[in-house]
Amino acid sequence: MALANPRTLFLLAFLGCLALMGGALYLEHVVGLDPCPLCIVQRVFVILFGLVCLVAALHGPQRGGRRGYAALALLMAAGGAGTAARQVWLQGVPADQLEACLPSLEFMMQALPLQEIVSLVFHGTADCAEVTWTLFGLSLPEWSLLAFAGMIVFSLYQLLRRG
Repeated sequence: MALANPRTLFLLAFLGCLALMGGALYLEHVVGLDPCPLCIVQRVFVILFGLVCLVAALHGPQRGGRRGYAALALLMAAGGAGTAARQVWLQGVPADQLEACLPSLEFMMQALPLQEIVSLVFHGTADCAEVTWTLFGLSLPEWSLLAFAGMIVFSLYQLLRRG
Protein backbone atom coordinates (compact mmCIF):
# COMPACT_ATOMS: atom_id res chain seq x y z
CA MET A 1 0.00 0.00 0.00
CA ALA A 2 1.43 3.37 -0.99
CA LEU A 3 1.92 6.01 1.67
CA ALA A 4 0.28 9.38 1.22
CA ASN A 5 2.41 12.02 -0.45
CA PRO A 6 4.29 14.01 2.25
CA ARG A 7 3.67 17.25 0.38
CA THR A 8 -0.08 16.66 0.41
CA LEU A 9 -0.02 15.76 4.10
CA PHE A 10 1.86 18.96 4.96
CA LEU A 11 -0.72 20.93 2.98
CA LEU A 12 -3.57 19.22 4.83
CA ALA A 13 -1.90 19.98 8.16
CA PHE A 14 -1.63 23.64 7.12
CA LEU A 15 -5.33 23.69 6.20
CA GLY A 16 -6.11 22.14 9.58
CA CYS A 17 -4.24 25.00 11.25
CA LEU A 18 -6.26 27.49 9.21
CA ALA A 19 -9.44 25.81 10.46
CA LEU A 20 -8.19 25.97 14.07
CA MET A 21 -7.38 29.66 13.76
CA GLY A 22 -10.72 30.31 12.07
CA GLY A 23 -12.47 28.65 14.99
CA ALA A 24 -10.45 30.65 17.50
CA LEU A 25 -11.21 33.92 15.73
CA TYR A 26 -14.90 32.99 15.49
CA LEU A 27 -15.04 32.34 19.24
CA GLU A 28 -13.26 35.62 19.91
CA HIS A 29 -15.07 37.97 17.53
CA VAL A 30 -18.52 36.38 17.14
CA VAL A 31 -19.09 34.55 20.43
CA GLY A 32 -17.20 37.19 22.44
CA LEU A 33 -14.63 35.06 24.27
CA ASP A 34 -11.53 37.13 25.03
CA PRO A 35 -8.32 35.08 24.83
CA CYS A 36 -6.07 35.03 27.89
CA PRO A 37 -2.27 35.31 27.47
CA LEU A 38 -1.88 31.50 27.46
CA CYS A 39 -4.51 31.26 24.72
CA ILE A 40 -2.58 33.79 22.65
CA VAL A 41 0.64 31.78 23.10
CA GLN A 42 -1.20 28.66 21.92
CA ARG A 43 -2.41 30.57 18.86
CA VAL A 44 1.16 31.57 18.09
CA PHE A 45 2.24 27.92 18.21
CA VAL A 46 -0.64 26.92 15.90
CA ILE A 47 0.41 29.64 13.45
CA LEU A 48 4.08 28.62 13.61
CA PHE A 49 3.19 24.94 13.10
CA GLY A 50 0.98 25.91 10.16
CA LEU A 51 3.69 28.04 8.58
CA VAL A 52 6.23 25.22 8.85
CA CYS A 53 3.74 22.89 7.17
CA LEU A 54 2.98 25.44 4.44
CA VAL A 55 6.66 25.96 3.66
CA ALA A 56 7.19 22.18 3.61
CA ALA A 57 4.22 21.74 1.26
CA LEU A 58 5.45 24.44 -1.09
CA HIS A 59 9.05 23.23 -0.97
CA GLY A 60 8.27 19.53 -1.39
CA PRO A 61 11.60 18.35 0.03
CA GLN A 62 13.10 14.91 -0.22
CA ARG A 63 13.55 12.62 2.76
CA GLY A 64 16.11 14.68 4.72
CA GLY A 65 14.29 17.96 4.19
CA ARG A 66 10.96 16.38 5.09
CA ARG A 67 12.46 15.16 8.33
CA GLY A 68 13.85 18.62 9.06
CA TYR A 69 10.46 20.23 8.54
CA ALA A 70 8.80 17.50 10.60
CA ALA A 71 11.27 18.05 13.46
CA LEU A 72 10.61 21.79 13.40
CA ALA A 73 6.86 21.18 13.30
CA LEU A 74 7.25 18.76 16.20
CA LEU A 75 8.96 21.48 18.25
CA MET A 76 6.10 23.91 17.56
CA ALA A 77 3.48 21.30 18.42
CA ALA A 78 5.29 20.33 21.62
CA GLY A 79 5.52 23.99 22.67
CA GLY A 80 1.81 24.41 22.06
CA ALA A 81 0.99 21.18 23.89
CA GLY A 82 3.05 22.29 26.87
CA THR A 83 1.23 25.62 26.96
CA ALA A 84 -2.18 23.97 26.64
CA ALA A 85 -1.29 21.39 29.31
CA ARG A 86 -0.27 24.22 31.65
CA GLN A 87 -3.63 25.90 31.12
CA VAL A 88 -5.52 22.64 31.65
CA TRP A 89 -3.59 22.19 34.90
CA LEU A 90 -4.43 25.76 35.95
CA GLN A 91 -8.11 25.00 35.42
CA GLY A 92 -7.83 22.37 38.14
CA VAL A 93 -6.29 24.76 40.67
CA PRO A 94 -8.75 26.53 43.01
CA ALA A 95 -9.25 30.14 41.86
CA ASP A 96 -8.31 31.55 45.26
CA GLN A 97 -4.80 30.13 44.86
CA LEU A 98 -4.15 32.06 41.64
CA GLU A 99 -3.44 35.74 41.06
CA ALA A 100 -6.49 37.77 40.12
CA CYS A 101 -5.31 39.09 36.74
CA LEU A 102 -2.41 40.23 34.59
CA PRO A 103 -2.03 43.41 32.58
CA SER A 104 -2.80 43.02 28.90
CA LEU A 105 -0.24 41.26 26.74
CA GLU A 106 0.19 44.43 24.65
CA PHE A 107 1.07 46.44 27.77
CA MET A 108 3.49 43.78 29.00
CA MET A 109 5.22 43.69 25.59
CA GLN A 110 5.83 47.43 25.79
CA ALA A 111 6.77 47.70 29.48
CA LEU A 112 8.54 44.48 30.50
CA PRO A 113 11.56 42.47 29.37
CA LEU A 114 10.79 39.24 27.47
CA GLN A 115 11.88 36.86 30.25
CA GLU A 116 9.55 38.55 32.73
CA ILE A 117 6.65 38.40 30.27
CA VAL A 118 7.22 34.66 29.73
CA SER A 119 7.39 34.08 33.48
CA LEU A 120 4.19 36.02 34.16
CA VAL A 121 2.26 34.41 31.31
CA PHE A 122 3.18 30.85 32.28
CA HIS A 123 2.62 31.47 35.98
CA GLY A 124 -1.04 31.91 35.07
CA THR A 125 -3.94 33.76 36.62
CA ALA A 126 -7.54 33.16 37.52
CA ASP A 127 -8.42 34.44 34.02
CA CYS A 128 -6.49 31.59 32.42
CA ALA A 129 -8.07 29.05 34.78
CA GLU A 130 -11.66 30.16 34.20
CA VAL A 131 -13.71 27.80 32.03
CA THR A 132 -15.99 30.03 29.96
CA TRP A 133 -16.91 27.68 27.11
CA THR A 134 -17.11 23.93 26.61
CA LEU A 135 -17.93 21.55 23.79
CA PHE A 136 -18.83 17.94 24.62
CA GLY A 137 -17.66 18.60 28.18
CA LEU A 138 -14.16 19.72 27.19
CA SER A 139 -12.84 23.25 27.70
CA LEU A 140 -10.98 25.21 25.03
CA PRO A 141 -7.54 24.39 26.49
CA GLU A 142 -8.47 20.69 26.52
CA TRP A 143 -9.51 20.89 22.86
CA SER A 144 -6.31 22.76 22.13
CA LEU A 145 -4.28 20.05 23.86
CA LEU A 146 -6.02 17.41 21.72
CA ALA A 147 -5.23 19.42 18.57
CA PHE A 148 -1.57 19.72 19.58
CA ALA A 149 -1.47 15.99 20.31
CA GLY A 150 -2.69 15.42 16.74
CA MET A 151 0.02 17.75 15.47
CA ILE A 152 2.62 15.79 17.42
CA VAL A 153 1.40 12.48 15.96
CA PHE A 154 1.44 14.00 12.47
CA SER A 155 4.97 15.34 12.96
CA LEU A 156 6.23 12.04 14.30
CA TYR A 157 4.67 10.23 11.35
CA GLN A 158 6.37 12.56 8.88
CA LEU A 159 9.64 12.32 10.80
CA LEU A 160 9.75 8.55 11.09
CA ARG A 161 8.17 7.36 7.84
CA ARG A 162 10.38 5.57 5.36
CA GLY A 163 8.89 6.70 2.07
